[in-house]
Amino acid sequence: MAPRRRYAFTSSEPRKPIARVLLLGSLLTGGLFSTTAMAENATNQEDGPVVQTAAGPVRGIVRNGIHEFLGIPYAAPPIGPLRWMPPQPVKNWDETLKATRFANTCAQVAELGAFAGPSSTSEDCLYLNVFTTGMGEKKPVLVWIHGGGNVDGESNDYDASKLATGGPNGTPTVVITINYRLGLFGFFSEPHLNAEGHPWGNYGILDQQAALRWVQANITAFGGNPGNVTLGGQSAGARDTTANLLSPFSKGLFHRAILESYPETSWVTAAQMLTRGTNFSTAAGCSDAACLRSLSTRRILQLEGTPNATGPYSQQVFPDGTIVALQPGVAWSTGQFHHMPIMAGLVHDEGNFGASIAEYFSGPPQVALTAAQYTARNSAAVLAEYPLSNYGNDPQLAADRVGTDPIACTTLRVAQLLASQVPTYAYEFNYQNAPYYFPQMPNVSSPTGSFQPLAAHTIDIQFLFSGYHGGNLGLNLDQTTGQPRELDASETELSDQLVAAWTNFASTGNPNAQRNTLWPAFTTDSPTFLSENIPSTLYPAAQFYVDHKCDFWYPILGYPKP
Repeated sequence: MAPRRRYAFTSSEPRKPIARVLLLGSLLTGGLFSTTAMAENATNQEDGPVVQTAAGPVRGIVRNGIHEFLGIPYAAPPIGPLRWMPPQPVKNWDETLKATRFANTCAQVAELGAFAGPSSTSEDCLYLNVFTTGMGEKKPVLVWIHGGGNVDGESNDYDASKLATGGPNGTPTVVITINYRLGLFGFFSEPHLNAEGHPWGNYGILDQQAALRWVQANITAFGGNPGNVTLGGQSAGARDTTANLLSPFSKGLFHRAILESYPETSWVTAAQMLTRGTNFSTAAGCSDAACLRSLSTRRILQLEGTPNATGPYSQQVFPDGTIVALQPGVAWSTGQFHHMPIMAGLVHDEGNFGASIAEYFSGPPQVALTAAQYTARNSAAVLAEYPLSNYGNDPQLAADRVGTDPIACTTLRVAQLLASQVPTYAYEFNYQNAPYYFPQMPNVSSPTGSFQPLAAHTIDIQFLFSGYHGGNLGLNLDQTTGQPRELDASETELSDQLVAAWTNFASTGNPNAQRNTLWPAFTTDSPTFLSENIPSTLYPAAQFYVDHKCDFWYPILGYPKP
């Protein structure tokens, strides 16, 4: 196999100044930005820019050159009789709305370790945020869906100011981040509710579509082009972007898609979700919709799970047949999705995120995965393919590969299916030394004595959203020293490259500036990934297939071998 080519996302265009970014972590108080902190390095809130939306005027704030409009309602609060209903239009307002601080985080209890938090009991949460360099031109638009397993997370963890500038080599872009209903409030199939005659089940997806309709109606006033909208997200955000690619309700609302960690082929079934919903009603003591809507937010969250885990009633995106028409694998194979340019990829060590959560909640004192646990969790075939001896007798490293490789093989399979139908760009984030926001944790089997995050799931977010550190308890730490640090110079350069790729893709459907071939499309004739690393390289799909043991995983996953 030919060696990978070094790749640096160079550009001959003049470098544009990057707005200085304030770390969100220093501003977060109780899940919201404080008024005092938001005013720092910003225009006076009374003198901020005013934009007229369809519902009324909003006043934003200019911070380090970026116009930010935070906490704009895009739908009516889904409370009382509107719980488990499609989102309804927001009521108009006459006085100028102060859009200078993030609004409520959606109701949630599980926090996925340091990923999300604090917990919230607010169902009044259908708000979005706009980041733009100014209102004078029609820029591409990127609508971003936060991750969190569709059970947690919040838009106020995502500072989109660097993406809005495009960085030194990219394209200025209007970026919108959104909150949407989570957990049982956002994904809930239940017989009494399903019989009411409205679209049901995937309420969180309906919220996202309401936000996309808000973009169509309003984004021109913020300097965006409603005819050039990219929908993207990470983790659950990628899953939800997939759902919108499959949904007839979102036709024409966006024009490109980004699936960051990662494309999927199979979801839970409608029958499984209906069973969980029926069991929830029984546990809650309810036999009709009125009783369900009378439950307190706290009672629903109590039944849904705990900070470290969701319970047996928790639901997910599923093919309900109306909002989401079918399973993604069927859609990719048959072409039954909205055809548009698609970027899709993963990180090299997806499995280490789940391992982080497990160890985070294992103590105190925290204890890493043991050899006995690794053996007990895997079949004989998997143990033969992934013997501990191949990974320095470190169960964590072996489990990482067992957890990641089937995801990688699925990413490859989806890229293969998409390549003959739409422009497709595939990548793997391979840089393994970035700061990680979980605390440093022990691992006696590791030569370092510590858990090794490597390129764990979510670790790439900070390269796009400056200073991303998970929830209010997250803090980015050097993987070796365990001490706090920011991205260094070479990591910042990688960030510049990825911001350029994401915003160029939003602009043209091609991550390269001026439609060159630095990052070639994944095609049936030349299937190639981009390895995002320091330096980045081109990664032939044939080598990717071997490296991730897809010859072993394809039959298990039900994919035909190439």
